Amino acid sequence: MPLERLELVDYRSFRHVRLDLGAGAHVLVGPNAQGKTNLLEAVHVLGTGSSHRVAGEGPLVRSGARAAIVRAVCVLADERRLTVELELRPGDRSRARVDGQPRRARDAIGLVRSVLFAPEDVSLVRGDPADRRRFLDDLLGQRRPSYLVARQEYERALRQRNALLRHAGRDGPTEATLAAWTETLVRAGAPLLAARVAAVHALSGPAADAYRELVTDGGSAGARLGLTYQLSTGRAVPGRVGAGVPEPVSLGDELRAGLAAAAGDERQRGMTLAGPHRDELRLDIGGLPARGYASHGETWSLALALRLGCLAVLSEVGEEPVVLLDDVFAELDETRRARLARRCGDYEQVLVTAAVDEDVPLRGRRHEVRRDAAPHGAAEPGAGSRKATEA
Repeated sequence: MPLERLELVDYRSFRHVRLDLGAGAHVLVGPNAQGKTNLLEAVHVLGTGSSHRVAGEGPLVRSGARAAIVRAVCVLADERRLTVELELRPGDRSRARVDGQPRRARDAIGLVRSVLFAPEDVSLVRGDPADRRRFLDDLLGQRRPSYLVARQEYERALRQRNALLRHAGRDGPTEATLAAWTETLVRAGAPLLAARVAAVHALSGPAADAYRELVTDGGSAGARLGLTYQLSTGRAVPGRVGAGVPEPVSLGDELRAGLAAAAGDERQRGMTLAGPHRDELRLDIGGLPARGYASHGETWSLALALRLGCLAVLSEVGEEPVVLLDDVFAELDETRRARLARRCGDYEQVLVTAAVDEDVPLRGRRHEVRRDAAPHGAAEPGAGSRKATEA
């Protein structure tokens, strides 16, 4: 589903910018701090409802403005045009329009699909388990928007159960009350567990293929990427191609048993110690844990392979996402740049940022991104605004 046009109003550094696009590769070129990343971030926000760089909507609105607007026109597989608009209003509910009709913001999420790789993604390898859980949740939220609702239900149950555990004691909750919320947590958590394990199975093949293509020509044991979902109950589930969706009921039983085993420790610590919020996605390269053994180059290649694997997983259930690559080529050696460029040639649409055009061995249209320049078709080049222009 290539973007035909991207328009931003009062978003980050932009007062008003319009970028005319189309299928194929587009390279956004310009010095640092000109707004290139902001353009990719806006596409990602439109597809997921949140930024990969900040929590909350406040930083996304240009200083002095009350709201920001992100609007995109994309071309669907049947050649219909779809216009999606998201209005971000800090301190108030965000608003959306789809083909001009008002929608709830959450109902517009996922209509514009994208896969974003950014420098921050090294945290997928080197960061905490929470970073990898968020990675799976973001993937599942785009694959099935109903997953976001299910996750919200689990988080509400988790907050309530944690509050009960914090007040356990003489004046604390009765066993019946805690047991009721334990069941609520299990019912909400089991579908999340099933979806995450299924996502690891679906991702294991495409991510491993992408990693092998990036780091070797023919493949070797040292280039073998392994994904494993580590449940908080202690069981590890290796990603297996074609394994499908596990049974939520059995996962619910396992979670219930894990909570029972941790009951004493939970009362002492005042928090829930088993559940999807404490699980881990383990990454291995050649049988060794990537977090402790991956080099800088391997870390970048692994994080990139995970994102490219997401493209295949999402494409199985709908329109092919737009691929967003933020300053990735500069961090790769010449050989890996060429391999990534070759792979990008197979994608429907790719948006790439680069400070130096020569770093990107990719055929496609170049767009200059620089301060205080009004692009073709844009309006109101205000002081301090940043505009994207076609070179």
